[in-house]
Amino acid sequence: MIGDVLSEFLSVAALAVVLVCAVVRPFRWPEAAFAVPAAAAVVATGAVPLDAVREEAARLGPVIGFLAAVLVLAKLCDDEGLFHACGTWMARWAHHRPRRLLGAVFALASLITAVLSLDATVVLLTPVVFATAARMGTRPKPHVYASAHLSNTASLLLPVSNLTNLLAFAATGLTFTRFALLMALPWLAALAVEYAVFRRFFAGDLDAPTAPAGAEEPPELPLFALVTVAATLAGFAVASATGTDPAWAAAAGAAVMAVRALARRHTTPRAIVRSASVPFLAFVLALGIVVRAVVDNGLGDALGSALPDGTSLPALLGTAALAALLANLINNLPAVLALVPLAAPAGPGAVLAVLLGVNIGPNLTYAGSLATLLWRRIAHQHDHGVELREFTVLGLLTVPAALLASTLALWASLGLFGT
Repeated sequence: MIGDVLSEFLSVAALAVVLVCAVVRPFRWPEAAFAVPAAAAVVATGAVPLDAVREEAARLGPVIGFLAAVLVLAKLCDDEGLFHACGTWMARWAHHRPRRLLGAVFALASLITAVLSLDATVVLLTPVVFATAARMGTRPKPHVYASAHLSNTASLLLPVSNLTNLLAFAATGLTFTRFALLMALPWLAALAVEYAVFRRFFAGDLDAPTAPAGAEEPPELPLFALVTVAATLAGFAVASATGTDPAWAAAAGAAVMAVRALARRHTTPRAIVRSASVPFLAFVLALGIVVRAVVDNGLGDALGSALPDGTSLPALLGTAALAALLANLINNLPAVLALVPLAAPAGPGAVLAVLLGVNIGPNLTYAGSLATLLWRRIAHQHDHGVELREFTVLGLLTVPAALLASTLALWASLGLFGT
């Protein structure tokens, strides 16, 4: 009994240290600098057995490989000018009208998040949004906040859109295309709620006068990057249908872009390795081990008793709400790692409801997702203050409504298409 209590305490303490340090980042060290020692501590003390560590590593290995490939692909697409072209298109489409710019940001951020993952939206598109707003002479706040919210909300559509989706995809038992079919209506419902709230909440900023309109530069279309991304996306569907891990399709897309960039001397092998963000990959693996220790030492039993059973509408609503709450308490990555194994026996619908909660819920607090934390750092780098009160009020207006609308849409999708 004493050993069980100590293991539970150590596991919870290790998770708390990892999450706090991921938010605060003492000494500006990467998240892995704290997560890896924490994982080593729970393994060394026996809080999680070696068999469980090997099982977790085997489960997360393909996910981490996929994430590395997508990060490389997104960075090389940026080097090709894809995101600059997005900014040019947004400016031309908006024509110095802030409300049209908001629509353009919603469209592009949703598409980029769905196809290239939320990291591309936060890291690569957010600076472009700042630059586009400055070029138009409009207030950046509505558009910058949109990139933050959509990096979470718009990641519902595809298994590749978010690390949480990748972690849950295998547990659903669905194919790539089936996953996308079931999540299309929830995705659209959540985006519609976000857009409606944003237009009302930021009405003052959107109606503020802008600088006089001038001639906009014609967009330069990075055709090779666009074709490669489209082929990679098609490869995801083919891989899923043939039982091949989608990581191979992502790796192929990244390899094609890398070979071209190296041949043209637009990058170096070192830069490509750096774009894979190896410390963050180590953080994901270490976090998975720490969460496994917490789940095995008490959290799993507590969540199991609280998690609704089945895929009725009340059960889906309860599952999504619990997932959203847990994401804001312990971050969405630990939340999905803890909840997916418990929801999986109820079927794919329950796992998808978990994803609604852990993807939409983090818009309520800074600590809800790593993407939001990263977005806040990028906003500060551009001398744009992010007020806690404003962020929270916006979250209170969007998260419950988007969660309700998307869960109703998921229930309808399950009834229309089955699993």
